[in-house]
This record gives sequence, structure tokens and C-alpha cells, in this order.
Amino acid sequence: MGYRNLRQCVIDLEQRGHLVRFEKEVDPHLEAAEIHRRVYRAGGPAIIFSNVKNCRFPLVSNLFGTLERARFLFRDTIQVVQRLVDLKVEAGAFWKNPLSFLGVPRAALTTLPRSVSNGPILAGQTTVDKLPQIKSWPLDGGAFITLPVVYTENAAHPGLARSNLGMYRVQMCGGQYQPNQEIGLHYQIHRGIGVHHAIAQRRGKPLQVNIFVGGSPAMSLAAVMPLPEGMSELGFAGALAGRRIPMIQQKSGLPIYAEADFCITGTVDPDHLLPEGPFGDHLGYYSLVHDFPVLKVEKVYHRKGAIWPFTVVGRPPQEDTVFGQLIHDLTGPAIPTVLSGVHAVHAVDAAGVHPLLLALGSERYVPYQDRTRPQELLTQAHAILGQGQLSLSKYLWIAAVEDDPGLNVQDIGEFFQHVLKRVDWKRDLHFQTSTTIDTLDYSGTGFNEGSKLVIAATGPPLRELPTELPADFRLPIGFEDPHICLPGVLAIRGPKYSEEDLVGEKQVHSFCATYQPGDSINRFPLVVVADESEPLAATLRNFLWVTFTRSNPATDVYGVDSFSRHKHWGCRGTLVIDARIKSHHAPPVEEDPTVNRRVDAWAAEGGPLSKYL
Repeated sequence: MGYRNLRQCVIDLEQRGHLVRFEKEVDPHLEAAEIHRRVYRAGGPAIIFSNVKNCRFPLVSNLFGTLERARFLFRDTIQVVQRLVDLKVEAGAFWKNPLSFLGVPRAALTTLPRSVSNGPILAGQTTVDKLPQIKSWPLDGGAFITLPVVYTENAAHPGLARSNLGMYRVQMCGGQYQPNQEIGLHYQIHRGIGVHHAIAQRRGKPLQVNIFVGGSPAMSLAAVMPLPEGMSELGFAGALAGRRIPMIQQKSGLPIYAEADFCITGTVDPDHLLPEGPFGDHLGYYSLVHDFPVLKVEKVYHRKGAIWPFTVVGRPPQEDTVFGQLIHDLTGPAIPTVLSGVHAVHAVDAAGVHPLLLALGSERYVPYQDRTRPQELLTQAHAILGQGQLSLSKYLWIAAVEDDPGLNVQDIGEFFQHVLKRVDWKRDLHFQTSTTIDTLDYSGTGFNEGSKLVIAATGPPLRELPTELPADFRLPIGFEDPHICLPGVLAIRGPKYSEEDLVGEKQVHSFCATYQPGDSINRFPLVVVADESEPLAATLRNFLWVTFTRSNPATDVYGVDSFSRHKHWGCRGTLVIDARIKSHHAPPVEEDPTVNRRVDAWAAEGGPLSKYL
């Protein structure tokens, strides 16, 4: 049976050797986050910080720090939840293998939230400034809640059945917020809370919001799940927890999760926005200051013995990487039933999730002909980019399963080689310009503005991929230090980007113009121009992060011997991506050296962290 609340989870993990206690005083300002990052990178245990500077509430982090531990948290329920998802997306799944659905009827009952009149969460009240003020990165605009479960209802159809749980970051202080009276909510209008926001706005009413922190780990996972249409996050949390989620019904205001450790209640005036940020985010850069909705705080509840869970986001991988792996475990098998012809989709964590998608589709339009160009793959690519959070993706590489039935989208290096052997840059580049991209991605032409590129390849290989530089290889002046990232992929150090007279753009354009179709650089189907080529080529992780977080397809993709015909752009030679840092990019997150030195001392031999690092 799953955990009723966070304390049960902590006790169980500690007894099983999955959690340790850190008894020294820890500062929530940068220090707790730095310890968390190091223990996460080392594959270490969950951590309880018992002695928090200027705060009476203990902290817990790294609960989901390894896939093994995350699966352990839901060991009693995860298989039956997978069966529930299967039934939701494909009603006939039961008859294909009835025995695999044993236990599903009982689990289905747990998806019904339970209305109660009281609960542990109402034991005490406090103020926002008395909560743990965790700041993760030096340039963060204030303290943030990083594992919130935000609850809203549809004002037109109120009630638990049409409620939404989401994980949207919450800024507790800093900026222009009135202390203890206002906190910032960062969410995009297409999310579930955004839909509720729009409905409240049309009705001329404030949006009621409850923010839960703590409680069963199932609530956190449910809040980030991309669930099928009509499946309730509260119901999903109940199935994961193995018990119905208790919600306290109030005479006024939204229901409150009875087993939460903390709850902040309040309202959002749909027309009142304040600057939120900066915040070191999951792309590995700071999301900068922009206007976002504001919660007018009414009450802050906490249970007796409350524990404050937190995580740290930044350049992947981080703890939220494990969320993505769990989501794939639960929903990956359902993708073919949601997207016709699509066999698998992989949002690449190392590239920041949304900047890069890899997909396997089917080419079934012309089985009686040689498949010499993508056809159905393009239909499937558009379907993928129209699906929920996948619509935020910037680059989509898609291949046909018929060309290699054993190809695995999780094997990123092999997938790139498969596509690069087959792609025809004259034909297989499909741009969407002047469109929306992830709000957190600053590579585009404006806030939430940029472009997308579908690269679809099918058919027999067109080339062999080089693994060393040709003897006659040459570079123009200003470009140097070539390194091979992957077979067929070359990294080159370019001059620093400059906006003076659009020099930055002309430099890469001129680079391409120095080559003819027969030059040896064209043996490499893909060239990446970066500020530093050697680090980029050193690891697959670096290649993915630099290339796809620092480029906007419509402005940063070039080609040797390029052309435009009937509004279609392509090139006859190598494709070149300009992945240099531009002046409009957000700064990457970096750790504080003073804090690092303090944590170094704890990590040294004999220190309290030495056995975990």
C-alpha cells in the first residue's frame, strides 16, 4: 500500500537505507541546493536537513533522485496504474490480456477523491516568510517553491471532478511582491491552470488557488503527468498512492488536501501581473524577469511535524530527469494509441526536454513503391507537434521504423547516425517560422517566440558517415579547432557573435559561402559552429545541450549551397547550425564559489557528506 503522507514516506525510506539525516545547520540560501546537487550527481540517498537556518521546518530533498528509488516509492501501485492508463487510451486492451488487469477494479476505486470535514493540514497556521526560503542559484530573484502542487477548479463547472493539479514554480519573495501578501505564479496560458484562469477572466471573477507542498509523493508525480484527455490528476494520484485522496470541503474557498504538509490559499486577479524571476531553470539557463500572475495570499496552513520537500532544477540531468523517466515508463506504451502510426517519442532530457524530440513513425502510404522520400512521417510529425506539451518542441527528428525495426529512440547517438545517413537536406527540412516555443527558451526572436524544424528521413542510406577529418579539409579564416562529435557531426569554433551590422549572422553565412558542393566538408552532413568546439565534442551530453538550446531553426540554420524554391529552403551541401551564444540569450546557471568551498569542507574525508559523494 502506498504512503498516506510525506512523513510515512520519509520513515520508510530511512528504515530501508534510502534516506539519511544531515544534522549540521544548513542555510536555505544556496547551501541546501548545492548539497542536493552534489548528492544527486553521486546517485546518493534522499536527505533530511534537520537544522535549517532561521526556519523551524525541516527540509527533505532528492526523494526522486534515482529511478530505482522513484520506482520504490510506487512499488505497490505502479504496475496496476500502467494497466489503468492502457484501459483509458485503449478500451479493448483488457481483452488482449485479461490476467494483466487483475487488481484494476480495486485501483479504479482509489481514483475517486474522498471528501472529508477535517485533516492534519489544518493543525497550524503561519506566514510565507516563516516557510523555508530556498534559493537555488545566485541570480534567482528570490526564494522559490520547487515542488508545489497547485490546485484549481473550473469556475464554470466547479468540483473535484474537473479540477487541475499542476507543478508551476512559485516565487515567495523578492521583486515587487508585498511580503506575506503576494507570491508569484509562473504558468503558461495553455496549461490546465491557464484554462481555468481564462474561464475566471471571462466571468469577471478572481481565480481561487490552493498550493499544496508535501503529502504523498503521488501528488507530485500526478501534477507533472501529461494525462490523457479526461483523466483527473487527483484520480491518478489516488491510484499511485493506493488510496483515495482526502480533500477537506470548506464553506468557502477551494478544497484542501488533508494530508499536505503545507497549504497556501489565495486568489489570482486575472488582470493583475507582476514581474517574476529570474529563476535558474531546467534548460540550464536563467528564465528572466517577465510579468506573470500574482496570488493574493489568504492563509498558510501546516500540519504538525510538517516537512518541506524541495528539488533543484538546472542544466540536465537533475532530479526532474527522473520524473521524465517515470512518465515514459507509464505513458510510453500508450503513444501508438494516441498518435496513429507513431511508435515512440523521446523528449531528450540532455537538450532541456522541449528543444529536441526524437520520434519513430511508419511509412505506410506507398507499400508498393520504393520509399524514397518521407510522406506519412510528415503527417505524424505534425500530429506530434500538436499534442500537449510536445507542441513546445523546437527540433523534431523523425525516422521510419521500417528502415530499422530495432532502432531505439532512447539510443540517441545511434538514432542521429541513422537519420544522418539517410537525410537529404534538399528535401527533408520542414520549418515552421514565427510560431510559439517554450517560454523558458530564449534562443528565439522574442519571449515565447521562435521557430520549429522537422527533420524527417526515410529510405536506404545515402552516405557513409566520416569519423575523421579528410586530408584536404580546410576552414576559412576565423573558424578553427574542428572536432568530431559523432560520426558525421563536426564541431567548429567560430568567432564570437556580434550584432554590429548583423556581423554575427553574416559570419556563418560567409562560412557556408566559401565552400563548393565538391569540398570535403560536405562529407559531414552536420556541422555545428560554437564558441568552444572541444568541450562540445567531448560528450554527447554537451553536444545536445549546446546545439539545441542555443539555436533557433529559422535564424540559426544555414547550409552549403543553399537555395529557396516554392517557399521551401534546403541545401545541397552540409547543414550548419550556429550554436554560439547570442546577445539575446539568457545567461547559463553557475554555482556560487563561496558556497562551494563550504560544501567542499563537508564533502572532504571524514566530513558529514563524504560517504555519499
